[in-house]
Order: sequence, then structure tokens, then C-alpha cells
Amino acid sequence: MEKKAKVLLLSTGDSTRSLMAEGFLKALAGGHFQVVSAGIKPGEPHPLAIEAMGEVGIDISGQKSKTVADSLKEHFTYAVILYDAAKEHSPIFPFAPKLYRWSLADPAAAEASNAENKEVFRRTRNEIARNVEAFLDEAGVKWREAVAIAA
Repeated sequence: MEKKAKVLLLSTGDSTRSLMAEGFLKALAGGHFQVVSAGIKPGEPHPLAIEAMGEVGIDISGQKSKTVADSLKEHFTYAVILYDAAKEHSPIFPFAPKLYRWSLADPAAAEASNAENKEVFRRTRNEIARNVEAFLDEAGVKWREAVAIAA
């Protein structure tokens, strides 16, 4: 049996960005990777993240995140740090040969009306989808375009 490359998706909180990225990786890469989502303050998926991902046919409601401390015990081929470069410091993760940093605003930090918040989550979802697709292309993974994302 072929050993799967491990991908760590790490964010400061873990109720939105890394869980959404995990959902896309699992949906698009068809089991090519073993995916772990972790956060400095891990949490349950944000309800608007669940809703935004559901709009593109991906259910993240059952996903659970790990703590960064738990993740430090494992070895990863890839580590993807999801953070807002304007507001957050990028967590340091030294034990992955291939490290990526995706500067993405945390949609859970938006302070707007419910309708505006939903739109913020959709924009973040779409940005994450584009980043995941580029990541898969760079990793040489054939991915399926089964998820319809608005441009």
C-alpha cells in the first residue's frame, strides 16, 4: 500500500480557514493526502464556514481540529500556514520540508451584518479553493474539478 504524503493545515484559530482548506483538499485530491487541521486555539467548525462550504457541496461539519502541540509530534511532508498577514503573526512550524504561507483574512473576525458576514465567508472560501488548486498543481496531483467555485 502506498504511503500518503501528510499535509498540516495550521492557523491561529481553527474554526474556519484550515477546516475549509481541509475540506477542499479532501474533496479535490481524492484521498491522495493524509490531511490534518490544527490551530493555536482549535475549535469546532464555524456555522458560516459550514454553510459556505455546503454551498459548493463539501460538508465540514464533522471535522475536528487538533492543537498545535499535538501536531508537533508528527512529521509532515507539507505544512500550510493560514493567517492574516496584516493582523496575525505566522506560526512557525519547522519540521515540514515544504512550507507554504497563505495570507487569508479570518472571516470569523468580520464584524458586519449576517448577510455581509456570509459574503465574507464565501470570498474566503473561494480564495482558499484557488490556493488549494494551485497547491495541488505544484505538488503534481491530478485533482478533480467537481467543486464549482465562483470566480
